[in-house]
Amino acid sequence: MTVFSIDPGLARVGWAIIESIGDRLKLLECGLLQTPSDKSIQERLSLIHSGMMELTSHHKIDHIAIEELFFTKNVKTAIDVAQARGVLMMLGHYLNVPVFEYTPKEVKTAVTSFGGADKYQVGQMVKMLLGLPEIPTPDDVSDACAIGICHLFTVR
Repeated sequence: MTVFSIDPGLARVGWAIIESIGDRLKLLECGLLQTPSDKSIQERLSLIHSGMMELTSHHKIDHIAIEELFFTKNVKTAIDVAQARGVLMMLGHYLNVPVFEYTPKEVKTAVTSFGGADKYQVGQMVKMLLGLPEIPTPDDVSDACAIGICHLFTVR
């Protein structure tokens, strides 16, 4: 099974493509898609859509896993992220694959066994579980990897 996992955002979208073969996880590709802040929201959303469609065209994707919206204080940021999430969730329709959503706490619990884990702890487990020489950077990419791991552990 291959999952395309996404840490959503308007300015920065972390993504990872992870394959599960039996009990083994293999990171096929990961990265960060960034949109220029001087572009309109419509242009940025379009860039996210076209960028993600291009990335997924190189792999057979079975599922998409995306982090649920989480915000504390900044409503403007939450609205921007929610709009980007909508575009990202539409990928499931275009690729004809199911989309699964996970809260940050669910991701942390699946990856570290502790829902209150910090970014470093999550990153260390991502590194270990995927057999990587170092933690993927920046945090958006490491988080996308963690979301994919969470999904693959959940669907087993």
